[in-house]
Amino acid sequence: MTSERTAKIITRAIDTYGADAQLKMAIEEMSELTKAICKLWRADTEEEFERLLEDVAEETADVTIMVLQVASMAGGEEVDRIMNEKLGRLEARLDEKEKEERDNEKS
Repeated sequence: MTSERTAKIITRAIDTYGADAQLKMAIEEMSELTKAICKLWRADTEEEFERLLEDVAEETADVTIMVLQVASMAGGEEVDRIMNEKLGRLEARLDEKEKEERDNEKS
């Protein structure tokens, strides 16, 4: 699916169901992902873990779709700008951690 097609579907969903309903749905989907992750932690066998991981993947897809809708409502360009800033800070922290680990290995 292209990002242009995704954007059109996201806009259609908000226009069709309304912002309030989609915000409530986002909360519901995030709750379902939280529940799926919690169940994954409790898996007793590798087989159960794999099955539950599929549930996490499905719920992650649902949450991602809803997050795209929320981002659209919040101003997608502003969300992108903030996300890029935060990713830059995360990258700097990761670089620093890797540098510290390399320095510790040399010691």
